[in-house]
Amino acid sequence: MAGNKKTEKRTAKKTGKKTGKKTGGKQAGSRQAQARRYRALERQVRLEMKRPEDVVRPGLLLTFPYRHPRQPAEIVIDTEEFSALCPWTGLPDYGHLTIRYLPGTRCLELKSLKYYLLGYRSAGIVQEHAAARILEDLVAAVRPREMEVELDYRPRGGLHTVVRAGYPPPGGKA
Repeated sequence: MAGNKKTEKRTAKKTGKKTGKKTGGKQAGSRQAQARRYRALERQVRLEMKRPEDVVRPGLLLTFPYRHPRQPAEIVIDTEEFSALCPWTGLPDYGHLTIRYLPGTRCLELKSLKYYLLGYRSAGIVQEHAAARILEDLVAAVRPREMEVELDYRPRGGLHTVVRAGYPPPGGKA
């Protein structure tokens, strides 16, 4: 007894068996063509990605003397304009960068910080490494008592990530 065509198709879909009839030939061909077009598009608009060590320049960071080193004062600097390139896709990642520190004898000059951060715009670097690298460079320039760098990227693919790196490290010495 032969079943109707709709029932055969539903059963084939559920069980994963083929019904013996050709289906989706045009759809598969159009999906492949679409994939080729996307690959061609990606090649055309690929941002020029560079290694962080080639474009991030800690030598740009300037400092000035802190006149009250015995008086602790927390300095907070933030920007919502931080961006870097994803090293796998080459697409830009955007985030909110917050820097908190207790100065020792030096303070960070803000215009030089802006120029320093611009280097990340063409750097292929993951968020975790960017936060660690920024902290490392700022600690070397300012020599603070304490410092924390927080890098809060905008969600991508439904995932939201915040990275915090601190100096001195937990259990470490300044």
